[in-house]
Amino acid sequence: MHVTGGSAVPVRERGQDVAATFGIRAWSAWGGDLHDPDAWRAWGTAPGLLTQAEAPALPEMAPMLRRRVPLLGRVALASAYGCPPGCEGIPVVFASRHGDTGRLLEMLKDLAAGEALSPTAFGLSVHNATGALRSIDRADPANLQALSAGRDTVEMAVLEACSLLADGAPEVLLVYYEAPLAQPYQPFADEPGCLHSWCWRIGQPREGEPAFSLALAGSAAEAGVAPQLPHGLDVLRFVLAGDAELTHAGENATWRWRRHG
Repeated sequence: MHVTGGSAVPVRERGQDVAATFGIRAWSAWGGDLHDPDAWRAWGTAPGLLTQAEAPALPEMAPMLRRRVPLLGRVALASAYGCPPGCEGIPVVFASRHGDTGRLLEMLKDLAAGEALSPTAFGLSVHNATGALRSIDRADPANLQALSAGRDTVEMAVLEACSLLADGAPEVLLVYYEAPLAQPYQPFADEPGCLHSWCWRIGQPREGEPAFSLALAGSAAEAGVAPQLPHGLDVLRFVLAGDAELTHAGENATWRWRRHG
């Protein structure tokens, strides 16, 4: 289920080594049985793993394209289409740590059985496929990027979006989406998994509005308490709950998110 809402963001605090500051002009999210912004905000104050709901209907998308979109792509696009109007013509960053491992597993099984790969299945398995379908559907020629960076995927996506802002983009659409790992890969999971996505329309900080900053906080920390949420969902919780700070141990560094104002 998707939801839309609005919030804005950022300012650089004096004396801080800030890697990026940004504002969230609008947002949407999809997951579980959360149907509206208030439900998401309530979840943010008492978070938990989301139960898997039925695939999003995606009524905004042309039927001929929609029928090709797999479940994870539908989840990502539900948030992308759910963000309030005004997103066409601005750069878009799609980010997912693992992508569609279920589809990958099916293709590996086909290869192991000596069967030919379906060009359609392969084409829809790559990280940039979902964003490309949106661009085609919206006839939107704006810059599109797809990103995956291990435990730092959310942070790298935000830095990429902020780099586009610094390069002159008025706003950037950032879409993050994730699903549980396919069963054979579960032993390698280092965080819980659940099907979810969120979308932020971000811009430069505005005077008088709340702001977020993202900075390096040192070298990678050793594993501590086991996470209760997938990191991408925990970042959304941080934004919605109004927390002052969130720390995350990435692949090679520790990251600190802060709210200002």
